[in-house]
Amino acid sequence: MVYSSNSPEETRKIAYELGEKVKPGTVFCLSGDLGVGKTIFTKGFAKGLGIEEPVVSPTFTIVQIYESGRMPLYHFDVYRIDDIDEMEEIGYRDCFYGEGVSLVEWAEKIEELIPPEAIRITIKKDLSKGFDYRDIEVL
Repeated sequence: MVYSSNSPEETRKIAYELGEKVKPGTVFCLSGDLGVGKTIFTKGFAKGLGIEEPVVSPTFTIVQIYESGRMPLYHFDVYRIDDIDEMEEIGYRDCFYGEGVSLVEWAEKIEELIPPEAIRITIKKDLSKGFDYRDIEVL
């Protein structure tokens, strides 16, 4: 499924609707260039889970955990992972295979750890359609 977004608000709405429907134990792999809107997407997704606290990118902490919604959200940013063993130290298995939902930015860096049933989301800019236009592909 490919969604079209013409604004950050539309991106949040698309993500919100996905967050409303998600089931525990789901892993999402979120891909896209820097500045494409992955954090905006994550904020909308978190709202769909009922999370009201501020959502920030876990760039330096690797994982940010939000537990105030209808299920926990484990928001990973693995851009700075240099050694796959770091994921073991973080306890990724409890997140990926637990009662919450995991959203993993830059998942291609830890591809061998991603469950085969993970949902892949790719956000791409298309400047020919406007500065804020995004294609959001969900597979």
